[in-house]
Amino acid sequence: MSELARGFVLHPPKGRPFHFDTGALSLDLLITGGPGRLARWEMLYEPADLVRWAEWSRLPDGLAPVVTPDEVRSARVLRDALHGVTAARAHGRELPAGDLAVVNRAAAEPPPVPRFGADGARGWVPGATGAQLLSAVARDAVELFTGPYAHRIRECATDNCYLLFVDTSRPGRRRWCSMERCGNRHKVRAHRARNASAGAPDSLDPSVI
Repeated sequence: MSELARGFVLHPPKGRPFHFDTGALSLDLLITGGPGRLARWEMLYEPADLVRWAEWSRLPDGLAPVVTPDEVRSARVLRDALHGVTAARAHGRELPAGDLAVVNRAAAEPPPVPRFGADGARGWVPGATGAQLLSAVARDAVELFTGPYAHRIRECATDNCYLLFVDTSRPGRRRWCSMERCGNRHKVRAHRARNASAGAPDSLDPSVI
């Protein structure tokens, strides 16, 4: 997947589809659902669902994964643990020991195997297992949460949006899951508040609210 293609198009129940980039492979898994209030967004039910996510994610092309139902269940367990770790870091809380243990177990599995292609470029041994995919995700999480961007793990600043991401922008001032959605909503509301205080008419598109 190219740098420009990274991210997902999310389709909320209300409003327009929007592009969302989590900023890291390990956080890509979080868009598939999660524990508690996030369960209604569940996307991982069968092996084809995990394969589809792998094709959309930051995992490299050419893995041609072969996934079992048990590995889909393992993916949900890892994802929920990553939610716990990521939300804790975003809000400055201690990282949950149980969730860290889940990530460590996944990271201990062998990752996808690289190889030379016929042209000398790096390729991958096809037929990667679900466990290998999850190992790559978990290892990415370890690198992210112990690396230079660990202090940039954030939750979208909108009160009712729980999307998590890492801010990899140069200025480090990203606040929103997407400027197309929550960033634009904030701008519209701020504009309306200013107009209301000044008694000016509101002329912005209401469909962004």
